[in-house]
Amino acid sequence: MTVQHSPKVGFVSLGCPKALVDSEQILTQLRAEGYAISPTYDGAELVVVNTCGFIDAAVQESLDAIGEALAENGKVIVTGCLGAKKNADGQDLISSIHPSVLAVTGPHALGEVMSAVHMHLPRPHDPFSDLVPPQGIKLTPRHYAYLKISEGCNHRCTFCIIPSMRGDLVSRPFAQVMLEAENLLKAGVKELLVISQDTSAYGVDVKFRMGFWQGRPLRTHVYELVAALGELAASYGAWVRLHYVYPYPHVDALIPLMAQGHVVPYLDVPLQHAHPDVLKRMRRPASSEKNLERIRAWREICPELTVRSTFIAGFPGETEAEFSFLLDFLREAQIDRVGCFAYSPIEGAKANELEGALPDEVRNERQARLMEVAQEVSAARLKRQVGKTLRVLIDTLTPEGGVARSTADAPEIDGNVFIASSRALKAYQVGDFVDVKVTRANGHDLWAKI
Repeated sequence: MTVQHSPKVGFVSLGCPKALVDSEQILTQLRAEGYAISPTYDGAELVVVNTCGFIDAAVQESLDAIGEALAENGKVIVTGCLGAKKNADGQDLISSIHPSVLAVTGPHALGEVMSAVHMHLPRPHDPFSDLVPPQGIKLTPRHYAYLKISEGCNHRCTFCIIPSMRGDLVSRPFAQVMLEAENLLKAGVKELLVISQDTSAYGVDVKFRMGFWQGRPLRTHVYELVAALGELAASYGAWVRLHYVYPYPHVDALIPLMAQGHVVPYLDVPLQHAHPDVLKRMRRPASSEKNLERIRAWREICPELTVRSTFIAGFPGETEAEFSFLLDFLREAQIDRVGCFAYSPIEGAKANELEGALPDEVRNERQARLMEVAQEVSAARLKRQVGKTLRVLIDTLTPEGGVARSTADAPEIDGNVFIASSRALKAYQVGDFVDVKVTRANGHDLWAKI
């Protein structure tokens, strides 16, 4: 009997969770067609690199990764956001720097990537030699997974070039999202992390058309999708967590779902700033919304709500008074989890045309000051958890104890709950939920015992 050779493909995935989902889809298709995935460069017959091109540091990391793959393997296909960028002469940035790459595509380009793979590494004759599970190939741990509900964005924020790379909003069909969620839950996933460029806008592009799930007519709308996901996840004892939620008025309807326990009481709201003049220069959607009042109203409905947000310090034209306004907002809004970037000029962004560009030292100094305030707020809010009992999801177990997350913690970007080693802990496995009592806190993390 002849044993068929499975061509081996190496894979490097960089960037945000949305890029991670693109990588998962490519890997799933590769496996479905009978390709093997190599964990090393020298074991691969070609390498696919999924890049990020959002800020300068990410661009450099992606270019370095491409260079490393070329040096170690020699046959490289590049995809992702950086693939859509041009240099000053209007040429493909990647091809101008690394002319020996086999092919370059933009983001969410599954078909183009597979065509390039077929050209340079022909597919095996028996595509069913290695069957792919229904949930696809995932790069996350087995107990949590990202669920992308749409691609692209209709907004034109002056600091962002994502729409030029990923296009306008395209919502996935309701039933398709729900089927993927169900397959993930059946496979043992305990936390679904809902992502997109603009989660609140789900369905806008299709005018909230009617869809169906298990025979029920449901609108392609974020409320009905989240309600259905919450109901489905509850039947498996799993969590649903929402990311990239713009604070439009209709988002208010999601908070009762969190208060009732159908969805994790957590909102990732990318506010970016608080001063109305800066928001206007940024061309932020919902910039006129009274975000402070809205957050207070949300917490009245759901006191356990965790609000996470990201901000930009040192945006062109930002005055000291406008920055101080932002710091005051952080204190008043009591934002639980905060990320902050010192403004970085991005090639092709409209913000580059604005007057009042600030020196690097000012931008970096403001970023540091903002994070000091954010840590003070976080530490005070986490201190209130000491003595309480929380349900947490275990991510890691070692002889020294466990590392877990509460409903307030998204993986890799928020804090952790460190569980003391004990005989009781030995009864649990990674991916299990466990109730713990919080014993102490710092600026980001909690410590607890069973």
